[in-house]
Amino acid sequence: MPFTRARSILGGAALLTLAACGGAAATSASSGSSGGGTSNPGAASATVASATVSGHGTVLVAGSSKMTLYQFTKDVANSGSSACSGACITRWPALTVPSGSSPSASVSGGQWGTIVRSDGGGTQVTDNGLPLYFFSGDSKPGDANGSYPGWSVVTAIAGSGSGGGGAAASPTSSGSGGYGY
Repeated sequence: MPFTRARSILGGAALLTLAACGGAAATSASSGSSGGGTSNPGAASATVASATVSGHGTVLVAGSSKMTLYQFTKDVANSGSSACSGACITRWPALTVPSGSSPSASVSGGQWGTIVRSDGGGTQVTDNGLPLYFFSGDSKPGDANGSYPGWSVVTAIAGSGSGGGGAAASPTSSGSGGYGY
């Protein structure tokens, strides 16, 4: 009994450490958090799903939190790296999965994969070779406040051979907050 309690306490401490250091984590079989810091249980959810977001249509969202996902135009598909680090990754946290895990999706199409972040930020989920991010200014499902120059909400295009799971929408200039990093 004491061993089980110690294991539970250590497991909880590890999750808190991950949440504090890793930004956003969403998994297919464990709890996840959004870029806004809200933790949501995602016991049976996919890593990536789709939802309708006002003004953007059907977009990719994190399966566990339903928070909108974004792509950065400075990222290069299939490069194995992210162009967003430092202050950028603080503003647009990465959608991550545990090391050694593969992302899952309830969205057809898309080529789901991962990259290992060079800044120690974990294993980031990619769609068609491009890293996926949250926006720290989104606080609840349905928010899409991160459409800045260089950033776009990822649309979900059902049945498309070029990314039914997500072809990036054109960046919109809904704000000029200077977050083009």
